[in-house]
Amino acid sequence: MKSQPNSAELIVLEGVDGAGKGVQSRMLLSAMKAAGLDVILTREPGGSPGAEEIRRLIVEGEPNRWDDMTELLLIYAARRSHVIDTIKPALKQGTWVISDRFADSSRAFQGVAGNLGIDVVDRIHKETMGDFNPELTLILDLDPEISLFRADARGGAEDRFEQKGIEYQARVREGFRQLAEMTPQSRKLIDASGTMDEVSQKVLDCINTHFNLTLRLPA
Repeated sequence: MKSQPNSAELIVLEGVDGAGKGVQSRMLLSAMKAAGLDVILTREPGGSPGAEEIRRLIVEGEPNRWDDMTELLLIYAARRSHVIDTIKPALKQGTWVISDRFADSSRAFQGVAGNLGIDVVDRIHKETMGDFNPELTLILDLDPEISLFRADARGGAEDRFEQKGIEYQARVREGFRQLAEMTPQSRKLIDASGTMDEVSQKVLDCINTHFNLTLRLPA
């Protein structure tokens, strides 16, 4: 647990497509603002002007548009811009950062589901990010059949990963679970199968415990 709650940190929400990261990220943003904290919400791929340009190449188009290594390199090009141009400047100014996805998505999607291996992703992360990592990652765990149904209902053109199918998403889920088991102190697995408010309360409980905060559900 962090002993200095006023020290700005990077918090990441992860999970399979359709697990509810967007909803919970926005809820957390509102709760932190209500508590008087300076905080921004960002996302990956994207989060900076350069990274947003790369995003379309990654999340749109045919599922076999790129092989896993090309996909990974594109994502890390976007991630480096995101960190340099958005995340680090915010943290330096004392602003908390919430990110909808970060490096664990690469470990789960390209590393585990794409069979590149987590070690390969870690090496590229080290070369491009150095020792920069989130203080806390919350992994929303949900059955891929449910998550894909939600993602399909959402619609839109950004469905390239959803098109890879249920077996791919099941491997992604397993990848996230492996990561949570590796470092449970900094990665928290949250059951995302309940109601939105139930999941939100679990998210806030994790944040409050880790950072010694007293966040509440937004009214």
